[in-house]
Amino acid sequence: MNKPEFFLEIFLQPGELYFGDRETRIRTVLGSCVAITLWHPSLYIGGMCHFMLPGSRRRQRATQFDGRYADEALLMFMQELRKSNTSPKDYEVKMFGGGDQFPGQSKSDRISVPDSNVIAGRELLAHHGFKIKAEHLGGTGHRNVIFDLWSGHVWMRHVSKGLERIQA
Repeated sequence: MNKPEFFLEIFLQPGELYFGDRETRIRTVLGSCVAITLWHPSLYIGGMCHFMLPGSRRRQRATQFDGRYADEALLMFMQELRKSNTSPKDYEVKMFGGGDQFPGQSKSDRISVPDSNVIAGRELLAHHGFKIKAEHLGGTGHRNVIFDLWSGHVWMRHVSKGLERIQA
C-alpha cells in the first residue's frame, strides 16, 4: 500500500506499546531496551512495544499490564490480537535493540540487561506462537526505529560509535 496522505505519527517512550491501523507510523529510540514490531500483511494493522526489562516480579494476576516488562508487553499484544480476532501466525514479527550502552566497563558473571532482554523477547515470542522474520540485536550503541503500518516496512538506524570529546 502507498503512504497515506495523512497519518498518525506515534513516538514510543520506554514502557509503551501502540497498536494501530494502516494510517500510522510508530517511532522509538532504543539502547539496552528492545522493540518488537507486529504487522498483519492483509489487514494492515500492527503495533510496536518498547520494553526495558525481561520480566515483572508481580505474583498476583494484574488487571492492567506494565509495558516496561517483556512478559507483560507480550500479554498486552495478545489482548490486541484478541480484540482484532487475529492470531500470532498471521503476523510478521521483527525485533530490535538490546545494545550494550557501556561497552568499556567490566562485566560481572551475571547476564547483562541487554542480553536478558533479547533472550526474554525471543522466548516470549516463541511461547505465544510468533515467528521472528527479522531482527537486529545486540552490539553497542543505540538504534532509531521507524515502523510504517501501511507497508509493514521497518526502518532502522544503528549508531554504534561511542562518544567523542571535542577539543576546544
